[in-house]
Amino acid sequence: VVLRTLIGWHFLYEGFVKILWPAWSRDGAPLARFSSAGYLRSSTGPFAELFRGLADVSWLPWLDHLMAWSLLLVGLGLMLGLFTQLACAGALALLALFYISWLPTRGVYEPGAEGNYLLVNKNLIEAAAVAVVLVFRTGRIAGLDLVRARARAQPMPPVAEAAR
Repeated sequence: VVLRTLIGWHFLYEGFVKILWPAWSRDGAPLARFSSAGYLRSSTGPFAELFRGLADVSWLPWLDHLMAWSLLLVGLGLMLGLFTQLACAGALALLALFYISWLPTRGVYEPGAEGNYLLVNKNLIEAAAVAVVLVFRTGRIAGLDLVRARARAQPMPPVAEAAR
């Protein structure tokens, strides 16, 4: 449950920032709103051309909003333990996209990167953690999924008895 909550916070906050907060430069000047164009243009690996092509499509702003809201909703589902299995599937799909768009195959320091990765990076590690949450169905241990399951398990009284 703790792992689910931590992963949920990570997704929720990433989505929240992309949706609500404008970006600011180090000297305090406002920057353009969130766009995935820079990330997509720097894509690596066998699918790099596909992701680089997405950076220049006319519907990129729509894609940016979809990504931000997906992050937020997946995070909310994981934090609350609501539709946990669906939230885990969404998290795994997003992490798979992040992983294949930036495959860590160089194994050397890259300017702007937060570490030195060879095949295993934070996206793959977080995906493995999400898989654990998925398998253990933690929403049924603690969360709104547990409340939903209990509510469905309680028999409803007959209409005649409820009217008395």
